[in-house]
Amino acid sequence: MTIIHSILVIVSILLSLTILLQHRAAGLSSTFGGIGTSYVQRRGAEKLIYQMSIWLSIIFFALSVLQWYV
Repeated sequence: MTIIHSILVIVSILLSLTILLQHRAAGLSSTFGGIGTSYVQRRGAEKLIYQMSIWLSIIFFALSVLQWYV
């Protein structure tokens, strides 16, 4: 395995974990007739996890494209 493959595996595991740790804002309220449109402001750890998932997805995409050319 090359270094890019190793980094890609690590980033994919971290990305999976950050996605699984995120809180779902809507829940089942919209399924049973509740209003599903609500504004959610992320604070503290939730905001950090959200931003980490965005950055990890960008890194994952960049490494995947880079892998084609190496």
